[in-house]
Parts: sequence; structure tokens; C-alpha cells
Amino acid sequence: MDAVEFVDECTIHVRGGLGGNGCLSFRREAHVPRGGPDGGDGGKGGDVVLVADGSTRSLLDIHRHPHQRATAGTHGQGDNKTGAAGTDRIVRVPVGTIVKDPDTGEVLADLVGPGQRAVVARGGRGGRGNAAFKSRWRRVPRFAERGEPTVDRTLRLELKLIADVGLVGWPSAGKSSLIRRLSNAQPRVEAWPFTTLTPHLGVMRAGDDASGAPIDVVLADVPGLIEGASAGKGLGHRFLRHVERCRVLLHVVDAAAGEPDRDPRHDLDVIRKELAAHDPAMLERRQLVVLNKIDLPDAVVMADLVQPDLEAAGDEVLRVSAITGEGLDPLRYRLGQIVAATRQEDAELDSSTSEIVIHLAPPAAFAVDRLPTGEYRVTGPQVERWIAMLPLDNPDAVRYLQGRLRRAGVDRALVNAGARDGDDVVIGDAVFEFEPELDDLPAEERDAILAAEQDEFDELTHGGDLTAPQEAGREV
Repeated sequence: MDAVEFVDECTIHVRGGLGGNGCLSFRREAHVPRGGPDGGDGGKGGDVVLVADGSTRSLLDIHRHPHQRATAGTHGQGDNKTGAAGTDRIVRVPVGTIVKDPDTGEVLADLVGPGQRAVVARGGRGGRGNAAFKSRWRRVPRFAERGEPTVDRTLRLELKLIADVGLVGWPSAGKSSLIRRLSNAQPRVEAWPFTTLTPHLGVMRAGDDASGAPIDVVLADVPGLIEGASAGKGLGHRFLRHVERCRVLLHVVDAAAGEPDRDPRHDLDVIRKELAAHDPAMLERRQLVVLNKIDLPDAVVMADLVQPDLEAAGDEVLRVSAITGEGLDPLRYRLGQIVAATRQEDAELDSSTSEIVIHLAPPAAFAVDRLPTGEYRVTGPQVERWIAMLPLDNPDAVRYLQGRLRRAGVDRALVNAGARDGDDVVIGDAVFEFEPELDDLPAEERDAILAAEQDEFDELTHGGDLTAPQEAGREV
């Protein structure tokens, strides 16, 4: 896979489909002069869904087409006909894709298994037709809801390759040559450092397990790491990310390194320090060390010198040559044994499901703030959705909305924030004049208003004297 074909991080802009409008309709049939409401509901808008696909290796397609939108639901019709739902937009991503909030860095979903799905933008709810608003008190509803609007959402996608074995080591240690000999991968191989700029995956047949089933091992060739990689040097952050999910780490060490300040022990120590600095848990995984390039006389001398020290420190060490193929079969079968054991351990602990929940903090129902200009603003996805979906030029719809806001506690919250009769209240794009219910006001204010209303009533009826006799036949 060439560098231009591999993209492991990108930004995506998603939007669910709009909900269809509800229908305002009344029955019109022969001999039914006053037919009731029969407007149907609008259809729900489609969702944008990310699906982990084992055959997708890169985020390249999404990088080229970052705007993904689902289709809208259709409008409701008369005769109680519901509109059709919009079509979901399915976006296929590689297994191992992480979905993040680009502002906070919070992980919203982690697609680690083929077929796992994450709904990243939900479609709008279909608006209700006027038939849905019929009640004992509202026999002839003359309004219907509009479909729920949706908004664009920006997400950050990052790919962490999922492989059984990750090949790590210094640049030019021979990782690419080794994976070419062990698997079907065809990375570019050249005689200078940093030839490999993107990870490569290959599949290796590594013998059979105890039941006789073949063991296929996925290898990941990660670009070379250098000292300071955990701090981002040499694009270290991007490279180290792809090692995080490997079950086994295969340290490929150049046994023929001719630099005076480097030997296999030094190279191995540097790589492990960088891995630990990036994520200490990485060193808890199974590790295997291979001394590469033993087809060269200097490498054999160096291997004889350092192998006893590495084994004394607890490392399992094998000698190989990616050029001549020496030692590759023992390496292949040993990796198969280790991977089979780690897969069994993972299977016992695996509790993943095919459904992914987007981890979003539940938004508050609503909030009330006073603006510098004196108005009170009510914000919240639910109340703003109510405003957007109702035709506020319809008096019946406004009365319905007022009752809904009152039942949701918005009136009481406005009173607690200091709003009083006649103050302007802003919700979404609409401005209302506040008319609080007496029950929502503090007891002192409520009693004062009731007393003033009683005084006014007394003045109009009795001239302020409750004991004065009334003229016969006078209307009060």
C-alpha cells in the first residue's frame, strides 16, 4: 500500500436527514360535511452510520468525501398517510477506527470489530400531522408540526490498526524486508532510513493449532521509530498509535548496525523507552526479539555477543535473515504459538458487541439566561426543537406550545431567573412576551397581585365599600 493510498486520520462532517413535515388536512367525503382531522405524520430522516468493514484498509475515501448526509423523510399526507422514512447513509470505515470530538478529544466510539456500527448523526423526527393533536379540548386542530431540523456535526476519525503482531524497530532494521518474506504484504524496500512512511498489513500462515485448524497471523509493519518518537519526533505519535492494538510486539533489531554508539541492546532499550513513554501498558504485552541480518559476518559476531545478555534479561531471542530466509520458519511457527495463546486469552475476556453507543453527555433539558439587553433567553435542544417544528403564526399552535413549555417547567424557571409579566423571552428565533401563571410566582408576589385584583374588583363593584347596599336590578 503506497503512501498516497493510506490515510489514517481525517475530519468528517455529518448530518442526519431532515424530518418530513406533518400534514394539515381534514376529511372531505360525500355526506361528511364536517370531517375530522386526518393529516398524517412526516417520515423520520435517515441516520449517518459508520460501519467497521474488514475489507476497508484506509480512511482515504472519507478523506476525499468528508461531507456525509442522509436523506430527508417525506411529508405526511391526508387520509392519515405517514411519510416515508429517509435512507440511512452508511459510511464504511476500517476496523480499528476511533471517533472523537474534535474540540475536546473525547472518544465517542471505538469500532474494534467487523460489522460494528456507530450512529454519528441521527435523522430528524417527522413532524406530527394535525390528526395527532386532536383531543377532547381540541376537536379541530388547525396546525401541524414541521419536520425536526438537523445540524452539521464535525467529527475526527483516527485509525489504529488491529493486528496480531506489530513489527517495531529502528529505521532500516529490516522490518519491511521481513514482512515481505513472512506474508503477502509488499511494502517498498530501499537502502535508506524512513523508506516506509505508512503502516502495512500482511497475513502469514503460521502452522496449525491443537485442533488442526490453520493459524493465520496478521502482521503490521510500523514505520521506524527513533529516540524522541513518543514526543512526536519523526511523526512518532502517528506511528506509535498503530502499535497500541497489536497483541504481540516483534522487536526487529539490526545486528549489523555499524554506528559506534549503537548496538542491539541500545536499540532495543530506546524502542522500549519510547513505547513506555507513549503507553506503559504496551510493555505488558508478549514480546519477541529477532536479531536480523545475520547473513552478514559482522551481524553474527554481534549476535553472539548480545544474545546471552538479552536472554539473561528475560527476552526470547531468535536470529533471522530477511534476505536469505535463514531462521524464518522457526520465527513463523513461534509467532503462531504466541498469537494462538493470546487469542484464547482475549476470547475469554472479550465482551464486545456489534452495537456501539455514542458516548455523549446528556444535554440539560433547558437553561435560562438574562441577556445584557434585558431579555431572557431559554436554550436547550428540546425547547428549541419545539419552536422550530411549530408554525408560530398559528394561534392554536402558540397556545399548544405555551402549555407544553409550562408543563416542562420553563415558566417557573423564568420566574426563578427574575422574569416578570411583560418581559421578552427569546427561544430559538422566536420572541415572546412573558405571561407567567400565578402559581409560578413567589408567594409574596402572588398575594400582592391577588390583593390588587381584589381591590380593583371591589372598586368596580362596590366603590370600595363591601357593606354598601346595591340598587335593585343593577348588574354586577
